[in-house]
Amino acid sequence: MAFDINLIKKVYSTIGNRVKAAREITGKPLTLSEKILYAHLWDNLPENAFSRGKSYVDFAPDRIACQDATAQMALLQFMQAGKKQVAVPTTVHCDHLIQAKVGADVDLQNALNTSNEVFNFLESVSNKYGIGFWKPGAGIIHQVVLENYAFPGGMMIGTDSHTVNAGGLGMVAIGVGGADAVDVMAGMPWELKFPKLIGVKLTGRLNGWTAPKDVILKVAGILTVKGGTGAIVEYFGEGAKSLSCTGKDTICNMGAEIGATTSTFGYDESMERYLRATDRADVADAANEVKEHLTGDAEVYANPEQYFDEVIEINLSELRPHLNGPFTPDLATPVGELGEKAQENDWPLDVEWGLIGSCTNSSYEDLSRAASVAKQAVDLGIPMKAELGINPGSEQVRFTAERDGLLNIFEDLNAKIFTNACGPCIGQWERAGASDKPKNTIVHSFNRNFSKRADGNPNTHAFVGSPELVAAVTISGRLDFNPITDKLKTASGEEVLLAEPTGFELPPQGFDVEDNGYLAPMEDGSGINVVVSPESKRLQLLEPFAPWDGENITGAKLLIKAKGKCTTDHISMAGPWLAYRGHLDNISNNCLIGAINAFNGKADEVYNSISGEYGSVPKTARMIKAAGDYSVVIGEENYGEGSSREHAAMEPRHLAVRAVIVKSFARIHETNLKKQGMLGLTFANPSDYDLVQEKDTFDIALDEFKPGATMTVAINHEDGSSDSIHVNHTYNEQQIEWFRAGSALNLIKQQS
Repeated sequence: MAFDINLIKKVYSTIGNRVKAAREITGKPLTLSEKILYAHLWDNLPENAFSRGKSYVDFAPDRIACQDATAQMALLQFMQAGKKQVAVPTTVHCDHLIQAKVGADVDLQNALNTSNEVFNFLESVSNKYGIGFWKPGAGIIHQVVLENYAFPGGMMIGTDSHTVNAGGLGMVAIGVGGADAVDVMAGMPWELKFPKLIGVKLTGRLNGWTAPKDVILKVAGILTVKGGTGAIVEYFGEGAKSLSCTGKDTICNMGAEIGATTSTFGYDESMERYLRATDRADVADAANEVKEHLTGDAEVYANPEQYFDEVIEINLSELRPHLNGPFTPDLATPVGELGEKAQENDWPLDVEWGLIGSCTNSSYEDLSRAASVAKQAVDLGIPMKAELGINPGSEQVRFTAERDGLLNIFEDLNAKIFTNACGPCIGQWERAGASDKPKNTIVHSFNRNFSKRADGNPNTHAFVGSPELVAAVTISGRLDFNPITDKLKTASGEEVLLAEPTGFELPPQGFDVEDNGYLAPMEDGSGINVVVSPESKRLQLLEPFAPWDGENITGAKLLIKAKGKCTTDHISMAGPWLAYRGHLDNISNNCLIGAINAFNGKADEVYNSISGEYGSVPKTARMIKAAGDYSVVIGEENYGEGSSREHAAMEPRHLAVRAVIVKSFARIHETNLKKQGMLGLTFANPSDYDLVQEKDTFDIALDEFKPGATMTVAINHEDGSSDSIHVNHTYNEQQIEWFRAGSALNLIKQQS
């Protein structure tokens, strides 16, 4: 039975009337995305249709999900909001603070030993405020949400960029920063610019070595890492219906890598099968009663060009398996072409590790298909050429896979079975020798492959593929291996061609689990006293950011002019820094240490205008702050791409950065900056980025800070000259109020 069947039935009881009214307002048939958006408005339906990409809209999400790394700061903020309980069903999932090294049991115990203070804090806060708590080892947040909470036609937000995973079960699920989640926890509306719509029509049917992962790898190659920004990607067509539910969630999960607000699929029989298999027949029955509202209107899918802002068509029957990378998930290459491309670019062809799992590909179906490849190596005596690691997605998946013998197959190849957690996907991997390892190649079924993402080594070339392809390439030990055409040698020297992978959409004997790891909150947690030691290095109670003083910004110093890709990993690294996600001052010591200084091509070495010397970014920022000054960060395109981590906004704010001026922003990071009372500005003329010199100061005319208005920034150079440039912003009046108050949280406290 579902956790929230009454909530789900409530959504379904109103969806029909709201969809009907939305059709009348818009004067046209509706996509699935529009149905869900209009059905979740905070206020009554508007008189006129919202303008895609322009209208700011208040929504009422059905639920919230938080992972442990981001939950710390989100809950520390919520504790300041003055509320007795969360206003919307919320869960916390402990999946980020478990480092992969030896194997599941040992690694989990090490995590409990080293992060017990954080886990106890999260459990205590969850109990106090009515939040469901999933223990360490219970599983990866997005797989657990799919198995327990996601439902067709629902709206969810989560403090992780891959919250979009739940689109595989027909939701509009969106990754946000913790401050956005706090708004909703506190009973406030959630604001989003009404998304544009990208339609992806899938025809044909997957076959052979091609997997659902290859659909999104292909789409990433088409749209690039920012092509989906500000848009919902909606998949439809007979090809979409042919995919399993967990195949759909893989595609939606990696939609975060094209910058999409979210991705989704219409409700169909595969979703119904998955709901029933995961003990949610009540949800399937309820969904079947309103199923015409849980997919796009037939007219939309018959003539998609009339209803979507952009349409892509992919024939699944012709789609080839891909390996994307290195260093960016949109560098798409079919496997048969990878060898030549690797040689041209001097990418190492020898594969040292293969990793299967993560929130993207850790379902039972994923493990069964990869195991079908691994079993051939076992049965035929094909020696492994690389090391293999497995991260099951949840305890339910792990328990069932162990019962059915899938994990034994991997263990027969000496694979390491890691904890049901994110592990290497988010940098929680203690890879032997990684710190001083030369240029090398790994393959994985994860979603991101940024430099240093998995093991902290900038020389590691990571390539993204499906679990079954990763298994085959790992067995071969060669990046240029094409399992469709290339043979492998058995221990006896016989050359064999691997058979095409097979697997199970759902476990033939059903799912099973002894302890799924869930702890329900107390009915009344008012008596719980959440204690944070002032001596703690892991946790720190928050102090409100200072409100705007009403003055223009003058003489702000340049902190760093970042060159090229600057993701949230560059701004606030994960890996060992995850330990300080609940301590703003301590984690601020990683602020922008991965960003490349445009003036010297180095990371974490910038000119310090106070000392006149070069030093690290955080130390330089602290000296500027101690002198009573502000600083400015300059960046290029899609600044803040990647994870939803609001630390990438809170750290600069804490260190007295007042403005971030870039060519363009990634959606979540721009919102995070706004929420923390910072200025997120874009060059009206992108080439003005080139005007910024190393010892510049900045004057920003805040008397021009109004919705839709262009602002003036004076760039003052060391020689006494100055350039006056124009910058744009996307702040509405409410968001400008956040800036005036010092942060969105400050405003909530004032209103409370």
